[in-house]
Formats: sequence, structure tokens, C-alpha cells
Amino acid sequence: QVQLVESGGGSVQAGGSLRLSCAASGHSFSTSAMGWFRQAPGKEREFVATISWSGSTYYADSVKGRFTISRDNAKNTVYLQMNSLKPEDTAVYYCAAPRGSGGLITTARGYTYWGQGTQVTVSS
Repeated sequence: QVQLVESGGGSVQAGGSLRLSCAASGHSFSTSAMGWFRQAPGKEREFVATISWSGSTYYADSVKGRFTISRDNAKNTVYLQMNSLKPEDTAVYYCAAPRGSGGLITTARGYTYWGQGTQVTVSS
């Protein structure tokens, strides 16, 4: 049973930073791509960042230069470091894992497993 558990969300003022963590279990983490998505109230879930099994990364334009995705295979954990946060970054952030793919994946349909989400609120 694959489980993804996010943590690290919270409330912060604009310009601040947060680091999200996603602990994975039940699948081959070291050979799997991982991704972060977010969903704001009344909006569709949108891609934020992805990391391949080898550490290659890709970001949505809206977060490029401000967010960094990374992974620690020894801890089966993927991180999302978020700097220079803006009010428009407010959303529930979800960690996701595909089934049997190690390459970069930027669409939600490419992922099979999802965490429960963690709330990030950025005030102006």
C-alpha cells in the first residue's frame, strides 16, 4: 500500500518561506519520479514541480526561481522549499507519485498516488 504523507504547511506573510515534506512508503521511491501540485479554492489542481529519479527537475513558470524541489532517497522523502511566497501561492499542496515511472511528469493524470494535502496560506 503506497502512502504519501505531507507536512510543513502553515501560515506565513508574503515574502516568507516554508518547506514542505512528503514521506513516501510502500513503493520504490528511489526509482520513482515525484511531484508537487496545488489547488486553490474554486480552482483546478495545478502542477507546481517534479523531480525525476535521477534528480532532474522541472517547475511551473509561476514558481520558477522561488521554489526548489529535492529528494532524499535515504529517507524516502521529497521536499518543496518555497521562498519569496506570494498571496497567490495560497493553496492546498499535494505530493504525488506515479506508478512505474522515473521521468519528469507535469500532468496530474500521470500520477497514481496522492497525499492528503497540506494547507499553505500566505497573507499580504
